[in-house]
Amino acid sequence: MSNSSVQKPLQESGVESLTDRFDTVLSLDGNKPDFKELDLGSPVSPLRTHVRSRSSSHPAPLPTTSSSSSSSGSVSGKTASNAAPLKPSDGGSGNHSGELSGSSEGSPTTAGSARSARNSKPGHQRSNSGGAPLIYSGGGSVNSPNANLLPSGNICPSGRAGKTGMVARGGTRSDVLGSGTGNYGHGSIMRGKSGGDVATGNIQFAGEAVMVKRGMASSDPEEVKRAGNEQYKRGNFAEALCLYDRAIAISPNNAACRSNRAAALMGLGRLAEAVRECEEAVRLDPAYGRAHQRLAALHLRLGQVENARRHLFLGHQQPDADELQKLQAIERHLKRCATARKIGDWKSAMREGDAAITAGADYSPQLFACRAEALLKLRQLEEADSALSNIPRIELSPTSLQTRFFGMFCHSYVFFVRAQVEMALGRFENAVAAAEKAGQIDPQNIEVATMLNNVRSVARARARGNDLFKSGQFAEACMAYGEGLKFDPSNSVLYCNRAACRSKLEQWERSVDDCNEALKIQPNYTKALLRRAACNSKLERWAESVHDYEVLMRELPDDKEVAEALFHAQVALKKSRGEEVYNMKFGGEVEEITGVDQFRAAVSSPGVSVIHFMVASNQQSIQMSAFFDMLCVKYPSLNFLKVDMDQTPAVSKAENVRIVPTFKIYKKGAPVKEMICPSEQVLEYSLRHYSF
Repeated sequence: MSNSSVQKPLQESGVESLTDRFDTVLSLDGNKPDFKELDLGSPVSPLRTHVRSRSSSHPAPLPTTSSSSSSSGSVSGKTASNAAPLKPSDGGSGNHSGELSGSSEGSPTTAGSARSARNSKPGHQRSNSGGAPLIYSGGGSVNSPNANLLPSGNICPSGRAGKTGMVARGGTRSDVLGSGTGNYGHGSIMRGKSGGDVATGNIQFAGEAVMVKRGMASSDPEEVKRAGNEQYKRGNFAEALCLYDRAIAISPNNAACRSNRAAALMGLGRLAEAVRECEEAVRLDPAYGRAHQRLAALHLRLGQVENARRHLFLGHQQPDADELQKLQAIERHLKRCATARKIGDWKSAMREGDAAITAGADYSPQLFACRAEALLKLRQLEEADSALSNIPRIELSPTSLQTRFFGMFCHSYVFFVRAQVEMALGRFENAVAAAEKAGQIDPQNIEVATMLNNVRSVARARARGNDLFKSGQFAEACMAYGEGLKFDPSNSVLYCNRAACRSKLEQWERSVDDCNEALKIQPNYTKALLRRAACNSKLERWAESVHDYEVLMRELPDDKEVAEALFHAQVALKKSRGEEVYNMKFGGEVEEITGVDQFRAAVSSPGVSVIHFMVASNQQSIQMSAFFDMLCVKYPSLNFLKVDMDQTPAVSKAENVRIVPTFKIYKKGAPVKEMICPSEQVLEYSLRHYSF
């Protein structure tokens, strides 16, 4: 039915039927999303949360660690986790031949420089024992090129003369860089060869593939390890890891291989495995200084300061200055974070935790959990849920699991925070499971035990309230939800549930109060907004009801039931102010105009009419037509008309419309505004102005 048809006077029953429907169709259906149905569904279904992109295996970093130091654990490399190779200095034992040397792991940009080198021409940089570049010109000795034929370092394409004194080459043979086979070595100049590895043009990678293949075929662990070191220097951490695995398979008790494997794992962002490899290297050789240095760097990235300190100051070895500075910075921020958390200064706690991550503890699950806890206490539930999903998933070693964080075992703290966030979002079963896991890991911690007791009590109160609500015992259900709030005063779900009970008992004012409390905790709580709007309608607070429905329309633009509720509330508000209200009925359909008489009757009907002049073959008209249909649902108090100028040229001629898309607004049969090719924003702004 069109909005322009003759409409009956609005009856008060329009509002009554909507709000009655809110009350009669309440049902308790587990944990269905609470924002899908206008009838409000269960009083206790979980909160609506915005979906964000998440990673299941790596954290979404906070401020990125940026350091110019050459210390182990610096952030660079070519992996998603920005892990970097460790600094190579032995730091202790000098007996591990094949251990990564200083030249291989210098600054955080080493790996990137190695990758950049692939795009250069290595054959032009190789020197023989005499210091001159190794050039193969097609004649004479390879190692003793004739200086009169080719100046050193230049290659002449066939058939062209180079600089003065160069001899042009004839024939069709091509010069290419070799793949490292034969007697010429990697990057040598080969004559008349094509196809094979070099046919792809990726000469550098072809040479590396040959080197890896040779290393994997060797049975000498030292040779395999040297091949792995070469790949590591080039930033090829995956290839280096394969070679170190081969070396360990041949010589499983080689501590240097274990340590080198840990470095490759760090480059790939696999920190937990790197920790285990370093621990194995230390077990094989307790005095192995390089392995201890790597362990210290790894523990710092995991935020485990005490473990890092133990390995950094092992024996009489001098700690790396950069690593020591990083340790002190992380430790300072962690202490400040703990102090702020203890006194409930959550903004400072979050700031110091983020600073610790920036200082180098960029893979600490506990620091990301601390951020989620701070956001929860600051009542930013959606952000807390997002931070929780970004916690790095790491299987810590037994030694690391015994480390404490804020007085709890580090792994227990993550479950401790997760239980609180799940409870706040109405995911009660998940909350109980996480709380019980925290209790199993750290049963002696008072804070964990208190949280576990509270979570269980709230879950029981909520379940009891649901059962009572289902049986129609609304007063008793109201009391049950109130008992749950004693254990968790910031639970928006319980407030909203109790509001449902009070609305059933026709305690509209108290129901609005509970909705207000729920919305203080979770401002975008859709079900609480719906309940408050319905209760305000019962109290004839039309302005407040209209405001809530307008917010809901922005969140749920395609929900026709919310649009109808808004329409009736707007009409009631207009009546309450003594303003003139025409005979109108909620429609929400665009009327197709087929003739001049129909057009005149439509624009002369009570209220405001919006006309879209369009052509079906015009792309911009098609795009605006879809948006026009959406606005028809969003602003149901307006009459929406559509004129296809190809089908009804008489109307467009009478209205003097020549450009599409054109929009006209009529009020009481008279034109009040015309817009030619407006943007979507301009069109909606004008419609909002002329709607109720």
